[in-house]
Formats: sequence, C-alpha cells, structure tokens
Amino acid sequence: MSPLEDPRLAFELDWPLLVLSFLIGSIPWGVVVSRLFYKRDIRSSGSGNIGAANALRTLGRKAGAAVLILDALKGVAAVLVCGLLLSNSLGTGAHRGWNTFADDSWQFAPAHALFAVAGHCYTPWLRFGGGKGVATFLGAAFAMSWEAGLAFVACWLGIVLPTGIASAGSIFATCVAGGLIAIQYGGLYHSPLPGFSMFGAVLLIVWKHRENIARLRAGTENRLQLLKR
Repeated sequence: MSPLEDPRLAFELDWPLLVLSFLIGSIPWGVVVSRLFYKRDIRSSGSGNIGAANALRTLGRKAGAAVLILDALKGVAAVLVCGLLLSNSLGTGAHRGWNTFADDSWQFAPAHALFAVAGHCYTPWLRFGGGKGVATFLGAAFAMSWEAGLAFVACWLGIVLPTGIASAGSIFATCVAGGLIAIQYGGLYHSPLPGFSMFGAVLLIVWKHRENIARLRAGTENRLQLLKR
C-alpha cells in the first residue's frame, strides 16, 4: 500500500508541513516594509490593515506593490515548497515543470494554501491579529493553477477599476478562483480535500471582510483609486 492509499499516514507526514505553511503565511510583510523603509507602523494608519491595499493608501504605490508581491510570494512558497517536500517524503516522484503536478501528493496543495492564508490572517507575531489573506491567496492560486490566478486578477480588476471597491473585488475574485481550483483539483485527484480546503480559505477571507461587507451594505465603504496619480 502506498502512503497516499493510507490517509492516516499521509496526514502524519503532511501535518508538520501544514504548520510550515502557516508560519510562511504568518510573516507580516506590511509591518516589516512600513517599519523598515517608512519608519511607521502600517497598523496605525488608514484602515489599520497590514495588507497591500492599506499600504497603497497610506504609504504610496511602491509600498503597496512591495507588500502585494511579498504577501503573494508567501502563498507561492507555501504551495510549492511544502508540496515538493511532501512529494519527496511520500516517495511518489518529483514536481515536473511549472504547474504540472506529477503525483497525487499534490492534492494537498489547497490545504497548504488554506494554512498560509490562515497564517496571514492570524499571525502569532502580531498577537494573532493580521490581514485579510487576499494577496496570499492570490499567490497560492497562481502556484496551483495559472488559469485560476488569471481569473482572480480579471475578476478583481473588472470590479475595482470601475468602482474602486477593493473589498468587493477581493471577495468575488476569491470565490471564483477558489471554485475553479476546487473543481480542477477535485476532478484531477478524485478527492474532496481540495474542495473542503478551498471552501475554508474562501470562508476565512469572507469572514475577515465582514466589516467591509457591513460598510458596503451601508454605502460607506472606502474606495481605492488605482489610476489616480
């Protein structure tokens, strides 16, 4: 019997890597960038969020771009690094090429995305406060499926450019990309785990936007001017 045919053994080998994904996701790059380069704490400005949108509003485009890229790379690293380590631990082969998953151990990739998002949202380095997980989810989505990653970007831009409402774009794009990954991975590996993992990630991101949803309903949500000079 292969390790993947024994779910208990597979999870026994994978849970330390899930912790690693959480720790990768927990790095608060928004705080690091704001303190290191701007001598400010991003949590004391704007919305108080540590993500790229608040960095853009309060520190400018360079800071917003830096935080976006760094937070997205957390998702990429959690999926690819932990996926490779699990594949080697299970002895089921190697990763062959970008976005081509050579063995069934990669059915756990969405779970690593979930844990990376959770790490960003509830980082122990900030007393389990954190951001909303959108950029980290985006990076993980691209690492798992470039189609889902592009769908996320298209949906986000399609809402934010005309309306300026980043929260609505983030929620809708996360739902679309998460659904695509759940369908793609669930069908590829004939496993419910990807679907449950993506549902968890989407639910977490929606929960972290609950105050934004309340402001959207009240018509008082903040707007993001991407094209403003």
